[in-house]
Amino acid sequence: MLGLVTDPEASPHETTAGTAAYFELDRTVVARSSTLAFSRPFFQEGLINRRAVLKSTYAQFLFMLAGADADQLERMRAHLTSLCAGWDVEQVDAIVEETLHDIVDPLVYKEAVQLISEHGERGDDVVLVSSSGEEFVAPMARMLGATDWTGSRMRVEDGRYTGELEFHCSGNAKAGAIAETARRHGHELSRCHAYSDSTADLPMLELVGHPTVINPDRELRKEAVQRGWPSLAFENPVSLRARFPTPSATTVTAAAVGVGAAAAGAAWYGLWHRQRKHRYR
Repeated sequence: MLGLVTDPEASPHETTAGTAAYFELDRTVVARSSTLAFSRPFFQEGLINRRAVLKSTYAQFLFMLAGADADQLERMRAHLTSLCAGWDVEQVDAIVEETLHDIVDPLVYKEAVQLISEHGERGDDVVLVSSSGEEFVAPMARMLGATDWTGSRMRVEDGRYTGELEFHCSGNAKAGAIAETARRHGHELSRCHAYSDSTADLPMLELVGHPTVINPDRELRKEAVQRGWPSLAFENPVSLRARFPTPSATTVTAAAVGVGAAAAGAAWYGLWHRQRKHRYR
């Protein structure tokens, strides 16, 4: 089933809206990689070491300040996937649920929230599709009130991750997942919208009748100009906290520590920029 939701608690009921808006998550709805954003809480719970946290923080700065390309982001995702070998699935889910608001909430684009709201008011289904792990995509979908979602899925044995991907929601595979979602929900793709920032999502954008690029990378910007696709710039973060319960004191503490990690990442980025000796391996 291409990693699509089958759990009724995770995916809302089947709909017959006929139209939908499909959103990539990273740099389209949130300002940075949703997967990498959780490295600090994972460190606090003993799942990864300090070196992995710094590497992830550094990647975030490249992502936000220098516009990391798809290859760089995929290397980081592959790195995190390998780190996950042996992790307890329930523990990861609990960490994400507890820290979601403080890690991701300030990173959600105001423009994306408004656009999602407009689609909802028109009666469109809203679907999140992301190469980030389903552990992160699912709670984000619930937080944003999305109709459905799909993300990359890691292989699980005996309640623990094996460190291998079972389904990578990217490129043609993501387009296939969207096609399956459209079939289940009765969406007419020629009437649907799709939003993404990455050239890797060209198959997704080509699948619908109304593609739009948001904060596009260099290659996607060129494609959008050539094809006459609309291009939007999202840059204003907004808090969704008022719509959801107040987080616990433990969560607030985690966010405060995360600020320290960001400062360390900034210092590391400055050092790399001066020395020009950065490496990903």
